[in-house]
Amino acid sequence: MTTRRKFLQQSLLGTAGGLLIPGFLKAYEKRGQTAGNNDRKVVIIQLSGGNDGLNTIVPYRNDLYYKARPTIAIDAGKVLKAGDELGFHPSLRPLLEFHDKGMLAVMNNVGYPNPDRSHFRSMDIWQSASASNEYLDTGWIGRYLDASCQTCPTRQAIELDDTLSLALKGDRMKGMAVKDIGKLYKGVRSEFFDAVARNGEAPETSDPALHYLYKTMAETVSSAEYLHEHIKTQTSRKEYPANAFARKLKTIAELIRARVDTRIFYVSLSGFDTHVNQINQHQRLLATYSEGLHAFVKDLGNDNMKDVLIMIFSEFGRRVQQNGSGGTDHGTANNIFLLSGNLKKKGFLNESPDLSLLDEGDLMHRVDFRSVYATMLDKWLEVPSERILKQSFTSIDFI
Repeated sequence: MTTRRKFLQQSLLGTAGGLLIPGFLKAYEKRGQTAGNNDRKVVIIQLSGGNDGLNTIVPYRNDLYYKARPTIAIDAGKVLKAGDELGFHPSLRPLLEFHDKGMLAVMNNVGYPNPDRSHFRSMDIWQSASASNEYLDTGWIGRYLDASCQTCPTRQAIELDDTLSLALKGDRMKGMAVKDIGKLYKGVRSEFFDAVARNGEAPETSDPALHYLYKTMAETVSSAEYLHEHIKTQTSRKEYPANAFARKLKTIAELIRARVDTRIFYVSLSGFDTHVNQINQHQRLLATYSEGLHAFVKDLGNDNMKDVLIMIFSEFGRRVQQNGSGGTDHGTANNIFLLSGNLKKKGFLNESPDLSLLDEGDLMHRVDFRSVYATMLDKWLEVPSERILKQSFTSIDFI
């Protein structure tokens, strides 16, 4: 019987001098490219908690808006006007530069039929790209990995966090969650891995569970070394705000400029569940979001941004009427932001929310969010969206 030490030395990890990437993973890396004939990247930013879209993109000429929100509406004189009816929250001033350059677009009234106002359920729906009455245990990005590359390393999709969201989990393939590449690299070079290689007997290597465990460990080691070797060649040329969200974006920018083979990056900013005293909290969150995003786009520069598409979404919007605590409660449809150097259209891509036609006090969705996903998959990543979304959705002409 093969000893665990011998098995690991032959198939996974290395010697006392450090960790060795096994031969099968070296070959795996060489052929591990996703489908599609381009090097385009997707960056997804999730605003967790339910961002208030009406106070983000403000209908500053709409009397119904000010009537519904007597104390929390954004004063028309402070709105950053970007159209005859709509403008940006004043905290989004850093993004106006990209709007004026034709790099920023906003899509209004995005949602799905029969909306769910639960944070967890609605986020599952967005991340799995399911119908509201359908429960899936895979995410749309994970299924993209399943459909486009069954031999790719996990780093094809990276989430900058400690845990992996449902969006990046497929049946056979999964993305990779990593918050700090330097710490991950040090971790896989720790004494733990040497100890695993030194101790005990291993079951037969044909055991599927054991094979999966060792394969996962090997992929982690491989990706940690790959990302570390690439990112150390890059130092950000742009000063970022001193907060965790901006640091995550800085890491993504360095990886993109280092030309890593990762196709999709995923990052979150939480705190948008503004039931109470919304004004100041929302202002700070939008400032954190816009300042970090501005630094990120400027850091990448125009050349890189031609091959980068950024999508910003939240699991739902807020109710039109403010509540009795100076905040807003869970709503339905919302706006999403799109940023790229390759947009076909800029500014507001569709009509303003109709505040005179509500569904029990909530905005009516006009665009199914899965049409946005389908457009990104078909036109940007160049994979058939129907294979991943399990049905056909109308494409939108923004890229």
